[in-house]
Amino acid sequence: MPNPLKDKIVLITGASSGFGADAARLFAKEGCVVVLAARRLDRLIALAEEIQAAGGQAFPQPLDVTEQTQIDEAVQSVLERFGRIDVLFNNAGFGRLQWLETLDPIADIDAQIDVNLRGVIQVARAVLPSMLAHRSGTIINMSSVAGRIAAPLYTIYAATKFGVRAFTDALRREVAPFGVRVCGVYPGGATTEFSQHTGTSEVKKKLKPLKFMNMTSEYVARKVVSLARRPRRSVTIPWWMIPLIWIDFFFPGLVDWFLKVAFVKRVHRLGADDRS
Repeated sequence: MPNPLKDKIVLITGASSGFGADAARLFAKEGCVVVLAARRLDRLIALAEEIQAAGGQAFPQPLDVTEQTQIDEAVQSVLERFGRIDVLFNNAGFGRLQWLETLDPIADIDAQIDVNLRGVIQVARAVLPSMLAHRSGTIINMSSVAGRIAAPLYTIYAATKFGVRAFTDALRREVAPFGVRVCGVYPGGATTEFSQHTGTSEVKKKLKPLKFMNMTSEYVARKVVSLARRPRRSVTIPWWMIPLIWIDFFFPGLVDWFLKVAFVKRVHRLGADDRS
């Protein structure tokens, strides 16, 4: 039976753009009270004003998910103001498209782990006591198809998204008996700001993304709202990613060979020689 969303308190991290911003608009249209959390306060204020002008309820909440104190203070602020959090959309994240040995240890590696994995875990941990006390609530964690198929150039991103997948599954089993639902979202390519923040490497410039394969951000956001209405373990989009995941699971050697021949040895060069 679907959950009515009207008057639900929804906390969205990474709400300043992309999936988070579009989900905020859609949740507000459903009659939810939306708390917009991200680092870019100017964007949050603009989005809140847009939602309010359309008749919705939205409130900006500055939050850097890499800062534990800010997480605790933000969640406490929401609870003091509204008394509960019904839905958490754990969406903050970014990636770097680059060979591992050229990634910056702090800005690229540690930062991805802090935002994509640690941030997801700590925000969920902060909201969980209130949900358990109310014996209700839904946590929706944004993972990626990279959390099911580990692709070259996305070593750290894939590691964090596999981690989000494991965390989501474990937490779902931990809290399900107490009325709290935990869901994972595994999208493929989508038209968002994500690609603008994957770095400026030479290999990125050589890649020609197939834009016709990209989903719209709003399409992914609609799936998120659908999960809040009818929680289930996971949703993978678009649908045709599912057979690719199946092939990677049952025939990993074939996938390794294909990527080696068709991509890595053709693109990755150390000096003048191909990597062996």
